Amino acid sequence: MLDRLGEDGKVLAGGQSLIPLMKLRFAAPAALVDINRVPGLDQITEEGGGLRIGALVRHKACERSQVLRGRFGVLHDVAPLISDPIVRNLGTVAGSLAHADPQGDWASALLAAGAEVVARSAAGERTIPLDELLKGPFTTVLEPNEIVTEVRVPDPGSRAGGTYRKLERKVGDFATVGVAVHVSLADGSVARAGIALTAVGPINFRATAAEQALLDGGFGDEAIGAAARLAADAAEPRSDLRGSADYKRGVVRIFTERALHQVARSVRGEG
Repeated sequence: MLDRLGEDGKVLAGGQSLIPLMKLRFAAPAALVDINRVPGLDQITEEGGGLRIGALVRHKACERSQVLRGRFGVLHDVAPLISDPIVRNLGTVAGSLAHADPQGDWASALLAAGAEVVARSAAGERTIPLDELLKGPFTTVLEPNEIVTEVRVPDPGSRAGGTYRKLERKVGDFATVGVAVHVSLADGSVARAGIALTAVGPINFRATAAEQALLDGGFGDEAIGAAARLAADAAEPRSDLRGSADYKRGVVRIFTERALHQVARSVRGEG
């Protein structure tokens, strides 16, 4: 059906991004292709130490999932911060990624965790690293005839943890600033570091220099401080009614530092 409809067709899963756009007349698709009856897309499963999150997995399912704890803590922490209960009951993780709102929270959490998406069309299937999926505000590399069938999160190892910090004007609001961190340790060193930012650029993005500071300097106070400063430097916020650009950069620095200290205590078993 998507092949036949082309640009005139839109995929409907949770509809929590698409329906508001249609109500505001920002989108007027000729047809909606409802995938809710497609079997096998509504599961969160562990495989080879990693995760597979199906296209119909709702935010609420992630909020309640015992799998998304511990090593995948950044995903567990972000789930209850998505909008309000009504949206969380219907909206999907994959739909949030496909919508590509730079104020969306899931993209940052999954970027920090090193995720990729599986996209499928009648022509076949391809795997897209999340770093390559997002091209601009509300723009991805997905073709009109493709759907995201699942999100894959790699095995972070046995000593890993993460969290998400979000500044919002009120509960359920879009992020003014969001910071996702996810760190894996091996043999006492940082094996992988993910730091991703929300609402301080045209897309959700990783602060790669900040990540490198942890890989080079370890997980001590000095390296964490350096990473926090580099994350703030990477931010490109705009001044608006929510705060000045300098204020938002300051929030990025503070949130990054606090989140990394929290994760450091967690992966070291210090509470």
